[in-house]
Amino acid sequence: MRRGWEMCLQPTRDGSAVGDMSLRHASPVLLGLLLTALAFSQEIILPQEKAGGHVPPAHVPGVAPKAGQVITDDLGRSFPRPARPPERIVSMAPNITEILFALGLGGRVAGVTRFCDFPLEAQRLPRIGGLVDPNVEIVRSLDPDLVVAFRGNPLRLVDRIRKLGLPVFVLDIGRSLDDLAPLITKIGRVTAAEPRAEELSAGLRSRLAAVDAALAGAARRPKVFVLLYGQGLWTCGGESYVNDLIGRAGGTNVASALPKKWALYKRERIIRDDPDVVFILARSAADFAAGRDRLAAMPGIGAVSAVRTGRIYEIDENAASRFGPRLVDVLDRMAELLHPDRFGGRP
Repeated sequence: MRRGWEMCLQPTRDGSAVGDMSLRHASPVLLGLLLTALAFSQEIILPQEKAGGHVPPAHVPGVAPKAGQVITDDLGRSFPRPARPPERIVSMAPNITEILFALGLGGRVAGVTRFCDFPLEAQRLPRIGGLVDPNVEIVRSLDPDLVVAFRGNPLRLVDRIRKLGLPVFVLDIGRSLDDLAPLITKIGRVTAAEPRAEELSAGLRSRLAAVDAALAGAARRPKVFVLLYGQGLWTCGGESYVNDLIGRAGGTNVASALPKKWALYKRERIIRDDPDVVFILARSAADFAAGRDRLAAMPGIGAVSAVRTGRIYEIDENAASRFGPRLVDVLDRMAELLHPDRFGGRP
């Protein structure tokens, strides 16, 4: 019997779930973030992760790409550069949907996952299922001329879609904000929206540079703990792009030594780390308040600097959990909260 989002995910033979987590209060966005970041045992495997470090190219069925007119996706598979913009695009991940809309292609998106809730227009589009359980038949029924898949979509299902003769382009999640512009550029190339993709990427790079310039010479880097609202003290390790967000915002992630993307942290370790600032990724003000109060009520946590000084702040979970343009909004907020003196606020 399904229990909604109150579940404990365990590794399975078919790679349909992974981890060892109980997320009683986790939102679909947060669960999608964790599922995507944890990389399933039989999920999309990138070239460098395969034995021998090579994945043979696989052309789109029925299409013979010409030399100099192909794009390589993040599986190492060649894809013909479109002669004209695709008219019916299926997005298999929320961040892909956001980028497509940011490129002005929202009117051409024919289907999205049930997690695709931003921008608002995406909520009115046909649903193909989730990240790990997309319905192949629904995808086919939408008659797409482009399917954009992402890390977290099971490889076996991606290959089933490809074998139906549908053009599939696969992308991977980045580990740093510097990977965002190349991701957008690839999507721009495969959708024949390169000018708009370059404009969007240039704007994001400019905003990143502005934050870097504002923080240049900052003598102190506050210690930061990121808390994912839900059950347990889930936080980001050194392999998560959120770790890079913290660093670019002028902070130091106290959990950066963890060789993982996301992991459960011990209360005793938070007390020992004594972070100056706690960021809570929450989907609403009510969830943030509940998460803040729950954290502050834990034995011994009251002595932590962030709790004593009231430096516990809300970060929009929806924006932070997707590797897309809104991550730069999250960076701006983190940087201003960590270094208000550098951004016109009080020290």
